[in-house]
Amino acid sequence: MFDLHRLRLLRELKHRGTLAAVAAALSYAPSSVSQQLSQLEAEAGVRLLEPVGRRVRLTEQAEILVAHTEAVLERLERAEADIAASLTDLTGTLRIASFQTAALALVPTALDLLRERHPHLRVHVTQLEPEKALPALQARDFDLVIAEEYPGNPNPRPAELEQADLLDDPLHLALPAHADSPDTDGPTATLRSLADHPWVMEPEGTAARHWALTLCRNAGFEPDVRFETTDLLLHLRLVERGLAAAFLPDLVWSGQPATPALRRLPRGQRARRVFTVVRRGRGGHPAILACRDALHRTIEPH
Repeated sequence: MFDLHRLRLLRELKHRGTLAAVAAALSYAPSSVSQQLSQLEAEAGVRLLEPVGRRVRLTEQAEILVAHTEAVLERLERAEADIAASLTDLTGTLRIASFQTAALALVPTALDLLRERHPHLRVHVTQLEPEKALPALQARDFDLVIAEEYPGNPNPRPAELEQADLLDDPLHLALPAHADSPDTDGPTATLRSLADHPWVMEPEGTAARHWALTLCRNAGFEPDVRFETTDLLLHLRLVERGLAAAFLPDLVWSGQPATPALRRLPRGQRARRVFTVVRRGRGGHPAILACRDALHRTIEPH
């Protein structure tokens, strides 16, 4: 019989990449993690780790063990959800990660609703972009992630995670102040008219940046990206001051009237998908159900 604690350490190593990262995440000494994994190798009777430079990687047999561990942990998640559902009072801690605009426009109202209905549920919220939040969800650092997906840029969908749609968030071309670009020549021509303007975009490596670059290149130009930040409120401020053009979603205004002039984007590019993600087996947990319900009630007026 394999020791579940050691199996979880092996799983952590797969998701976090290094023994040091596993030790830091779990507040162990790296030597302790290494010792536990050595004992797991003895239990399995096969080699589970092999050195690659200064790091280690999982062997084929270790990957088999991790796959079975995922199934066991999913079953335990379901057991935890069943126990929580049998109780009359919702307690415990719910850990949420959300990208910035959802954290600003949706999360505060959802927290109000959760506090009203479930006063003993403790909720922790971390602002984190999906590129980092989703791997952290797999590593069990969070219970629910609010994520985004841009048109034509689908996110990877690991089998260990479950998604549920929340809303379609309209996207717009935001004109810098004093820019003269009528909305009569069509979205592509309007976009091309800003080819010589400075732009603000999210950093390289993000799904938003890839989508924005593709949109500009399809319009026939390479954007002059002078400002890079994940803070869409800063995007908005730069547009308002006439310093940059940008692509902005509706959520950035949190239900208030838009301040800059907005233009339509080409068909098929006019909304990003916003959704929640949990680990498989966790979706039936009362805290997850309550959070998703609160988020849906938050967007009802939108």
